[in-house]
Amino acid sequence: MRDVRTADRVLAAAVTAATVAPAVWAARPWWVVALALLASVPVLWRRRAPLLVGLVVGLAMTALVVWQKPLLLPWGPLVAVYTIAALSRPLLRLLSVPLLAAAVYVSIVLPGEDSDVYPLLGTAFTAAFALGMAEQARRAQAAEHAERARRLEQERAAAAAGERARIARDMHDVLTHSVGLMVVQAEAAPLAGPDRADEAFGRIADTGRGALAQLRAILDALRDDEAGPGGAQPDLATLPDLVRDCGLPAALTVDGEPRAVAPDVGVAAYRIVQEALTNVRKHAGPVGAVTVAVRWRDALEIEVADDGRGGGPAASGHGLAGMRERAAACGGAVRAGPGPRGFTVLARLPVE
Repeated sequence: MRDVRTADRVLAAAVTAATVAPAVWAARPWWVVALALLASVPVLWRRRAPLLVGLVVGLAMTALVVWQKPLLLPWGPLVAVYTIAALSRPLLRLLSVPLLAAAVYVSIVLPGEDSDVYPLLGTAFTAAFALGMAEQARRAQAAEHAERARRLEQERAAAAAGERARIARDMHDVLTHSVGLMVVQAEAAPLAGPDRADEAFGRIADTGRGALAQLRAILDALRDDEAGPGGAQPDLATLPDLVRDCGLPAALTVDGEPRAVAPDVGVAAYRIVQEALTNVRKHAGPVGAVTVAVRWRDALEIEVADDGRGGGPAASGHGLAGMRERAAACGGAVRAGPGPRGFTVLARLPVE
């Protein structure tokens, strides 16, 4: 801003010097010098009131050329015309064109200038107006680029926030499910007897390795947005393993012809089932059966229902909110609430 004011002062000083100096040098009357000052000094305030400055310097220059032959080009009006074209609103700029043309015509006709002056001044004022229009277009383009950059930055920030939320949900699901399952298996190991202890601890180790693989995939995604070696994201293909190893009396049923789904839909389906099974283990109490149903309709429907106490997951933790966010992120929805016997989670996800 300071540079702009300094440039305006330098421009005003140059215009004033170019307009007033010839009158002083030729020892013209004082009123000629005064008109020359009035036709140049107001250029200093051209940004504040372009039309008013143009009117003042234009009238002063017209009066000057009526009574006194111009010594040089009308620098003040030329700068005013440029400023009007560069800074005024489109409507005011449009209205100013006939006024400027009339003023230039009067300033040529009244003093009886030669015909050679017409194209000279016409070209000068046209060039000043064209330069102003080009500056106005450049400003508009710069503002558009700045707005586009601002929106792009906002989109990047929103995408980064969404990615952070997704990673937080993934880590929540992996840790709560895997650690909870390991705790259940460790608690059940002594009850299984010494002969089956090795088998129980083997299942605990397998669960831990699976959790580490999924966490490695999440951390690799943080580094380069791609799953690392051996760290592919889980999807519908790994759903049977999840249900089999969940530590609950769970059964998986599939109804309909499987179709292609987007990668984020497959991950969301897996994580929703994973979180639903974790909630059953944490909140439903003793359960006799858990059903995981995958139904291929106009959308992919996934239902997790248990016969436990029911209602518990709705009141605790961030699991249900995470399920809804996952489904919404890929264009689906999740409903959860008490079912016929226990608690039911129903997700609808889009298919390709």
